[in-house]
Amino acid sequence: MSKPIVAIVGRPNVGKSTLFNQIGKRRVSIVDDMPGVTRDRIYMDAEWLNHTFTMIDTGGIEFEDDDHILKSMRQQALVAMEEADVIVFVVDGRAGLTTADEEVGRMLRNTKKPVILAVNKIDSPQLEAGVYEFYSLGLGEPLGIAASNSLGLGDLLDAVVAAFPENDGEDKEEDEISIAVIGRPNVGKSSIVNALIGENRVIVSNVPGTTRDAIDTHFVSDNIKFMLIDTAGMRRKGKIDEAIERYSVMRSLRAVDRADVVLMVINAEEGITEQDKKIAGYAHESGKGVIIVVNKWDVFPDKDDKSTLRFTEDLRDEIGFLQYAPVLYTSALTGQRIHRITELVKYVADQQSMRIQTSVLNELIRDAVSVNPPPSHRGKQLKIFFMTQADIQPPKFIIFVNDPELMHFSYLRFLENRLRESFGFEGTPLKLIVRGRKEEEDY
Repeated sequence: MSKPIVAIVGRPNVGKSTLFNQIGKRRVSIVDDMPGVTRDRIYMDAEWLNHTFTMIDTGGIEFEDDDHILKSMRQQALVAMEEADVIVFVVDGRAGLTTADEEVGRMLRNTKKPVILAVNKIDSPQLEAGVYEFYSLGLGEPLGIAASNSLGLGDLLDAVVAAFPENDGEDKEEDEISIAVIGRPNVGKSSIVNALIGENRVIVSNVPGTTRDAIDTHFVSDNIKFMLIDTAGMRRKGKIDEAIERYSVMRSLRAVDRADVVLMVINAEEGITEQDKKIAGYAHESGKGVIIVVNKWDVFPDKDDKSTLRFTEDLRDEIGFLQYAPVLYTSALTGQRIHRITELVKYVADQQSMRIQTSVLNELIRDAVSVNPPPSHRGKQLKIFFMTQADIQPPKFIIFVNDPELMHFSYLRFLENRLRESFGFEGTPLKLIVRGRKEEEDY
């Protein structure tokens, strides 16, 4: 199910990033915080009053022409207006209303998106009267907050979740595999999409998706139903300036939420960028199946019989948390290996849905412990009682032990590797949860 997206916009130094970080640290439970994934975030999955959503810190998005504050502000606001479900417009209550605030306020008044006006740095009773100045922006009641010490964040988040759109449900059949094609502009996403739906495929229907006017393409390949989710570069091409498009990660995040399997498309000539890593990290944390598609392989310079091996090794070094993701080298222009994409998507979807019997898992645990005994700490030995599978998509395993604090992350990684060596699970993250259980309990 697609999570609502909340974008934080505002001019520099008003406290956007402070608000973003403080919400995550103080008032909201972070949904995922898995080790091995880049922590330099521009997004955060969070939950407030049983509402799960994704927050975007536009202050974390780099823009060119840093000296032009108004231009940067317009870009941030445009991205938010285009893609977010709710916009939090942060202004500085100490500095008062500025020309830049008024400029962005005019833009936001013209959007149909809910806008929550947060007047930051109101950390004393003497400053509270300054909040009323911002009524003139015409964006409804301004909420006085102090992000640095969490004042007013509860009221702000109440307003945010109250503005979420009603969920209309997914336009996806039960036995259909949904695919999101993500990556930076000009890596060949649209060409891959066109090849997928044009090469010996039967188009079932083109119907509006849940993301406003996006088009989800339903097609059949080898009697298997697929749904291709609209992503960046596939809709409203001239609507946003190309420079802004580079920083609009929101629609990619939304597509990941709705997908079963994500195709992470990379330009063979350029390799992976920091922005790619952030989106890939989101797919990993969301538990989605991931396939890395290295496109434009036909024009990769100086190829030899070891080129794919070297490129794959470099990819593994760059995005270590996606060691499990298969890598496919394609050319949408020539059609090279495009036919393998749907085969690989089906394979990864099956891997995500694999269930292993508890008896088989416990046999694996016994073998793993005999090969590599569990660690001890200060004379206390970790004892693993048993393991059971709790869920699929992604596969989730619960490991019962005598003391969870004795489970070092390196030994957990060892157990994950044993699971993958024994059963595959290619293309899908695994979630391993450690729980305590007393030795004398019956299990």
